[in-house]
Amino acid sequence: MQRIPCVLMRGGTSKGPVFLAWDLPAAVEERDELLLDLMGSGHELEIDGIGGGSPQTSKVAIVSPSLHGDADVDYLFVQVMVAERRVDTAPNCGNMLCAVGPFAIEQGLVKAKGERTRVRIRNLNTGTFVNADVQTPGGQVNYEGNTAIDGVPGTAAPVQLTFLDAAGSKTGKLFPTGQARDLINGIPVTCIDMAMPMVLIEASEMGKRGDETPAELDSDVDFLKRLESLRLQAGLAMGLGDVSDKVIPKPVLVSRPVAGGTLSVRYFMPHKCHRALAITGSIGLATACATPDSVVAGLLGDGAEARPTRVRIEHPSGGIDVVLTYTGKNGETIRASVVRTARRLFSGMVYAPVSQRLVG
Repeated sequence: MQRIPCVLMRGGTSKGPVFLAWDLPAAVEERDELLLDLMGSGHELEIDGIGGGSPQTSKVAIVSPSLHGDADVDYLFVQVMVAERRVDTAPNCGNMLCAVGPFAIEQGLVKAKGERTRVRIRNLNTGTFVNADVQTPGGQVNYEGNTAIDGVPGTAAPVQLTFLDAAGSKTGKLFPTGQARDLINGIPVTCIDMAMPMVLIEASEMGKRGDETPAELDSDVDFLKRLESLRLQAGLAMGLGDVSDKVIPKPVLVSRPVAGGTLSVRYFMPHKCHRALAITGSIGLATACATPDSVVAGLLGDGAEARPTRVRIEHPSGGIDVVLTYTGKNGETIRASVVRTARRLFSGMVYAPVSQRLVG
């Protein structure tokens, strides 16, 4: 059996192991095969590994010191499929991202400074940069506090994430098709790439109210087929090619808010509805709220701000607040910040069988 040092962490509404890069194989194929074994991928419960049997709990973060002058650490996100033995390193994950700062400090990659320590993170999946502000009273990471986030019980210390250059994370353009609104299968959509490539669709255009539970949406086979068809065509239109084996772009149903927020959403990963909302998804959705021609803007009503500074996005478990700031000569650059929480769950060794295919 192989023994690999590991820290299991909750990051936002996600959970998964965090590794130092040098503790994993350098060869990508060997590394990915090891992660599949560690997580128990290929079984719906991931019964023979430490994965949680859900896309939200089958995630891996790999952290290393950064050689880039604008970053302290590099972070590679790996989405490990549950029922399939396959990984995807195309997207970033903002929820696991909020575990990277505390991990980097506790592993000695970044020195704690004062009551709050900023960790500058480069996401290797997208080449984007994020600042994580971590509570470090007395020079130690503090996980306990009074901050609550929807989708997670209890309270914890806040971790503030500021996305510095998230536009065009995978395609190089905020709106990869060249416009904020397109027509696919006769349905108006917004194809946006802000932290995460997404295709935004008004729920009513798909025959939905927008307030359905994730279980209701996941059980509607015909709806999921239509959603996937639209996603595949959106992927081509965004220049991502054949996305049938990729988790991007993410399809998102948008509708009017029901609890006093700015917008209500149902976010897909891409074939199951998220029980809350991806942080990277919230960044793009908030940006769409500041884009007059997007399908989102049409839901906001006449009284909505043209350039909002705070957006609350309702999701199945509650809501996420996103703060927007506008920089540059004419405020053309949008930066988004969110507050999340994280928790260290355990640290030690995780075990996996030696792969016969790789050694034989």
